[in-house]
Amino acid sequence: MPINEIINSSETRMKKSIENLQGNLMKIRTGRPSPALLEHIEVEYYGTMTPLNQVANITLLDSRTLGVQVWEKQMVQLVDKAIRESDLGLNPQAMGESIRVPMPALTEERRRDLTRLVRQEGEDAKVAVRNLRRDANDGFKRLVKDKEISEDDERRAQDSIQKLTDQFVQKIDQLIAEKETDIMTV
Repeated sequence: MPINEIINSSETRMKKSIENLQGNLMKIRTGRPSPALLEHIEVEYYGTMTPLNQVANITLLDSRTLGVQVWEKQMVQLVDKAIRESDLGLNPQAMGESIRVPMPALTEERRRDLTRLVRQEGEDAKVAVRNLRRDANDGFKRLVKDKEISEDDERRAQDSIQKLTDQFVQKIDQLIAEKETDIMTV
């Protein structure tokens, strides 16, 4: 039945929007360091821009320090440079074949900026979910126009897609609230 296909497709794409949001939130720095913070940094590796986690192991050394164990010794300087030039404001320290990345404490102003960034990511995810709802509703209208389903079926399908949308928007709000709490915790 085409209605179920549209709903299932929308649900799958909404789940991908949530996963994308979670990935984006992992990159936003909180008071505690996370290896995910450095994973998106790209390093030039034999002429190709490569994510850091594909040329080194990123670990948590202690509550305020990340460790980057580079797999090839000649890459240490390139990785160090990439971390310095990232928009994270970090100051790595190369030590032989490894790099220590101390995480400076966040100021109150920086925490507020990060919460604004988190809210913006949340709004972008909500817009994506709502666009998927709109696309599904357009699909239902096309089915009615082609006389494949009745208007009552369309109304029921729109109600179910709205419930699905509400469910995902609530999940987004929950993720945003958790991340804001995490950022504001000193």
